[in-house]
Amino acid sequence: MSVQAQHYDVILSPVITEKSTRVSEFNQVVFRVRTDASKPEIKAAVEKIFGVTVEAVNTLVQKGKTKRFRGRLGRRSDVKKAIVTLAEGQSIDVTTGV
Repeated sequence: MSVQAQHYDVILSPVITEKSTRVSEFNQVVFRVRTDASKPEIKAAVEKIFGVTVEAVNTLVQKGKTKRFRGRLGRRSDVKKAIVTLAEGQSIDVTTGV
């Protein structure tokens, strides 16, 4: 597997919500990432794919909700998110795609 393909495997998708667009004012972007991805892997992937300088990476694991479907209990998968802080003057437009 090529190095470029590995980077695309780490970052699954951007998170486009009201809250994530609010943090974009502070030079931050939110991505869904693999649950076993480390902060250095995420930093390297974002820098390589988008060609920007990353200052910090904060991660969180959003636990899956328990939901009912036709009376049966089910559980959504856990999701890991990464809040990436970019260097001053850098930006990523996640609405256009890569």
